[in-house]
Amino acid sequence: MISTYRLRDPFSPYRALIRHFSLVVQMARRDVLGRYRGSFIGLMWAFFNPLLMLGVYTFVFGVLFKARWSAQSSGTMEYAVILFAGLNINSMFAECANRAPSLIIENTNFVKKVVFPLETLSWSLLGSAFFHLLISTVVLLIFLLFVHGSIPWTAVLFPIVIIPFIPFMVGLIWLLGSLGVFLRDLKQAVTVITPMMMFLAPIFYSKELIVPQYRDLLYLNPLTIIVEASRDVLVWGRIPDWGMLGLYALVSCLFAWASLVWFERTRRGFADVL
Repeated sequence: MISTYRLRDPFSPYRALIRHFSLVVQMARRDVLGRYRGSFIGLMWAFFNPLLMLGVYTFVFGVLFKARWSAQSSGTMEYAVILFAGLNINSMFAECANRAPSLIIENTNFVKKVVFPLETLSWSLLGSAFFHLLISTVVLLIFLLFVHGSIPWTAVLFPIVIIPFIPFMVGLIWLLGSLGVFLRDLKQAVTVITPMMMFLAPIFYSKELIVPQYRDLLYLNPLTIIVEASRDVLVWGRIPDWGMLGLYALVSCLFAWASLVWFERTRRGFADVL
């Protein structure tokens, strides 16, 4: 268990990851492989799932609806590419958020082990979701190469764009995971909230369509900044707003640290409830 002294350190969430990195990788790998165990093509589903979804988006929005991101947009498949880039971020968020409330409950055997670092469960769940995000991003880049004949050089900045998102996600898992032990209805509530978060972020629409006086409210959604920055580097070949990402990273780190403190304070009651 993380000591009270270490919890005073804002870097404690990442020290926990470094200290138990091999365990986190092992558990994330087990989670990914377990999801596809018994299927005919196994791990290849991790590649085919986003590929099939991209095909559906392209056909529905690009061919049937002929949707356009803006009046200046060109090409029948551009909307599908822009949409897919945003949905990849949302999928990572939804996977972590929806599974977090039952994370501790589903690993009751680890709760009984005093020496087991429970905080690593959050990192392993995030690692599994991050793996699927990387696969989906590879699919997106291959599609861009096929459609446009090239990939923006700014795509190399994508890992930097995702870094500020990681503390927020692991902090959210710690918070929802601990609350889920005591509030069993939380899982149902989160499955309702996550679609709302998706529609309240500029994923299906451009923020320019929002009335200017309400446009800034989109940034209250933690998905907005990461979705926009991801599109900048992966689709439009633009440099992201480093100032906005820096502020996001600062808030995310503080949130992760506060969530870990909460998690460690509440974990003392896990065994009694479970």
